[in-house]
Amino acid sequence: MTSSLSALIDFSKPSLAASVAAIAFNPTAWNIVARNEYRNKTITRIFGGNTRYGCYFLALCIFSAGIVRDSLYHRALLEQPKTKILPEPLDTLIPAVLFVLGQVFVVTSTWALGVTGTFLGDYFGILMDHRVEGFPFNVLRDPMYVGSTMSFAATALWYERPAGLLITAYVYIVYLIALRFEGPFTDMIYSKRASAQAASKKEL
Repeated sequence: MTSSLSALIDFSKPSLAASVAAIAFNPTAWNIVARNEYRNKTITRIFGGNTRYGCYFLALCIFSAGIVRDSLYHRALLEQPKTKILPEPLDTLIPAVLFVLGQVFVVTSTWALGVTGTFLGDYFGILMDHRVEGFPFNVLRDPMYVGSTMSFAATALWYERPAGLLITAYVYIVYLIALRFEGPFTDMIYSKRASAQAASKKEL
C-alpha cells in the first residue's frame, strides 16, 4: 500500500510542501489581516484614512499571493510522478471543461462583487447595499472558492498528476475551514449595520 502510494505521490519533494504551505497561508493570512483591519484600521491608517486605497492595496496583495500560490502548485505538479488518470479523449476534455467552468465562476463572481466586494472591502467598512443574487450566486453559495477548487482539479487532471488531486482535496478542506471563519464574521458586520440603521430610523 505504501509503495503504491509513493509511486503516485513523491512526498519527499520540497515543492510539494511549499505548495501545501502556500495554499494554507493565503486564506489564513487574509482572514487575520482583514479582522485586524476591521478592529484597528491598520491599513486604512497607512493610507491616510482612505478605506478604498487600503482595500485596493489588500486586493493587490491577495491577487499577487494567488499568483505565487498557483506558480508553486504548477511547479509541484511537474515534479510529481505522472500517471494516466483518464482515458482518451476524456483526459483532455474533462480538465478543459472543468478549468473553463471554474474560471467562469471565479471571473463572474468577481465581476458581480466588484473589487471591494471580492477583496474583503466589508472589513474596511465598504459595505454592499444589498446581497448579490445573480449569476453565479444563484447557482452556488461560494462560486469563487468552488471555481478555484475546480481549476486546481483541472490542472491536476491535465498534467496527469495524482498528487494534484490530493492537493485539490486539501484545497477544498482549507476553503471550508476559511468559510467557517469568514461567513459568520461577515454576517456580523452586516448585522451591525442593519441594527444601526434600524436604531437611526427609530430616532427619526
